[in-house]
Amino acid sequence: MSTESDCLFCKIASGVIPADVVLESDNAIAFRDIDPKAPTHALVIPRTHYADVDELTASDPILTGELLTLAAAVAKLECLDHGYRIVTNTGEDAGQSVAHVHFHVLGGRSLSWPPG
Repeated sequence: MSTESDCLFCKIASGVIPADVVLESDNAIAFRDIDPKAPTHALVIPRTHYADVDELTASDPILTGELLTLAAAVAKLECLDHGYRIVTNTGEDAGQSVAHVHFHVLGGRSLSWPPG
């Protein structure tokens, strides 16, 4: 697992690594995924490092709500009026590839379930 000092998303949140920012707040940032799985694919992350959703919800339930609010704002900004998906993965078996909690906002086409 990464630490704050070597965390890719911490570096994006602090501006060390540039990103295509969609929206941001004092506590969170939303930016476009570099490997999109849908026409709209943004990532919503807290500026503070939390490894996964378990750590986030145990430590800061208010921030958890702020992240979901920002994800919904991204969907509205991107005109995903016909629907969108918010996904988070927790742990390797779930496919979490960056050990900094993040929510995927996906939309812009019909999304099948289960994802393929």
